Amino acid sequence: MILLLIFIVLVLVVAASCVKIVPQAHAVILERLGAYQSTWGVGIHFKIPFIERIAKKVNLKEQVVDFPPQPVITKDNVTMQIDTVVFFQITDPKLFAYGVENPIMAIENLSATTLRNIIGDMELDETLTSRETINTKMRASLDVATDPWGIKVNRVELKNIMPPAAIQDAMEKQMKAERERREAILIAEGEKHSTILVAEGKKQSAILDAEAEKQAAILRAEAEKEKMIREAEGQAEAILKVQQATADGLRMIRQAGADEAVLTLKSLETFEKVADGRSTKIIIPSEIQGLAGLATSLKEVMKSDDQAAN
Repeated sequence: MILLLIFIVLVLVVAASCVKIVPQAHAVILERLGAYQSTWGVGIHFKIPFIERIAKKVNLKEQVVDFPPQPVITKDNVTMQIDTVVFFQITDPKLFAYGVENPIMAIENLSATTLRNIIGDMELDETLTSRETINTKMRASLDVATDPWGIKVNRVELKNIMPPAAIQDAMEKQMKAERERREAILIAEGEKHSTILVAEGKKQSAILDAEAEKQAAILRAEAEKEKMIREAEGQAEAILKVQQATADGLRMIRQAGADEAVLTLKSLETFEKVADGRSTKIIIPSEIQGLAGLATSLKEVMKSDDQAAN
């Protein structure tokens, strides 16, 4: 009875070991009597006990391997340390299981030799500025080499490029000198720009001053013109008022019955006021010229008597 129980337990254990569930993004390599039988995908599978066995479990996810720094020599004989990061994915589980003994070590050695070949054809400055070119060349070369192993290399990245200490010091000094040169250029350009702005400001100020002076001169001229016009209008108005007053006086004298001689003298007085020392020539009507001559003769006689008395 005990033996039967033990037998049943052993049968159950063996049956359980023959059932295999393969999860997502994984694959299982099955061998029968040491030979490749099949590749199990996602799902539940059964194997024949003692005849079939699971040879290898394969992870189909994209994997990342960070390799340690590798010494490489550039075309101009500069030794530097470069470490790489490789992104790969297993596309054929059978080739991956039987293609190479240790795929990760194989990829590491292959990436080191490929990197040395690429860097050996480049100088130091080109190496430091051509990361993308190096990445592309390495990815293409590794992808071709790892294809028989069922591996696809998706990306290769240079993680660090470490030149010797002396080269790093020289590069830092060069970068410092370049920054100082750029700073000097920027300062000079700023001063130049400031000088141009100051000159343009002075020019604009001079233009504005000239325009203001022009406007002031125009305003002064207009004011002077307005002043002269108003003075002329005032003088004309004064003359009109004097003439009006004289005409009114003559009208009143005539209405009072004054003779022609008195009217003529009043007319002469009117001409004298009109002239007022500003006119050099006065036109006197012919009808009063005779009386004007008589008045002049009387003035001369009176002047002679005054001189005789003295």
